[in-house]
Amino acid sequence: MIGGRIALNRAGVASFTGAAYSTVNHWHRHRARFGFPEGFQHDGRDWFWLDDIEAFHVAHLAAKRAELTKVDRRGDPEDILGSGAAAKVLGYGSYRNLPDTLYDHPDRVETLPDGRLRRLWFRRTVWAAADARTGRQSTGRTPGTTGARKPHPYADDPRLPAAIALLAEADRAGRDRHGLGLALAQQLGITQRTAQRLLAAAGAKSGTSSRHTA
Repeated sequence: MIGGRIALNRAGVASFTGAAYSTVNHWHRHRARFGFPEGFQHDGRDWFWLDDIEAFHVAHLAAKRAELTKVDRRGDPEDILGSGAAAKVLGYGSYRNLPDTLYDHPDRVETLPDGRLRRLWFRRTVWAAADARTGRQSTGRTPGTTGARKPHPYADDPRLPAAIALLAEADRAGRDRHGLGLALAQQLGITQRTAQRLLAAAGAKSGTSSRHTA
C-alpha cells in the first residue's frame, strides 16, 4: 500500500489482469489508445492505483467483446448444425473461420459416401463456443510468446510416427500426397484438420513439405 491505498507495479498489473508483462508495457506505452492509467512514480518505479486498473480492465474486456462478430441467438438449442451453418451462427463467412476448440470437437461425426467426414454440432454447443471467446489480444500476438521460436505443437505427439510413415510410403510409391489427411484421419480416428496438422509436423520433422495432404 502507498499512502493508505492499494497500488500495483507492472508485474502486479499483469497478475491482476492475467495479461503478459509485455502486454502491460504495450498498454502503458499506448495508454492514450487503450485508456490505460498513467500511473505515478514511487521509489523509482511505476505504480498504478488498483481502483484505476480495475476500472481499466472492465472497460478493456468490454471493448474486446464488442470487437467480436455478432452471434445469431435464434433457433432451437437442440438443432444439429453442419460446419457452414455453425459459421453463420458465429457471424463468419466460412467454416474455415471456426475456432479450433469447436472444429476439433464436434458433437457428432458422419462419414460421407466419398469417405470425407462431416462434423455436426448442437446449436447450444456453438453458442457456448461463442460465449467462450474473449476477443483479440492487444499486441496482435498471444501474451508470452515472444522470444525463441517454439517447436511445432505436434512435435512430440505419439501419433506422429503414423503420419511420418504415411508420408514416407507415399513418397516411396511416387504418389501424390493429396488425400493423405483423410487417410490418416480414418486410420487414427481423428478429425481431418488434426490429421493435416500431424502431417505438417511430420513434414517439418523429415524436412519435406506436407502441402496438398487434404
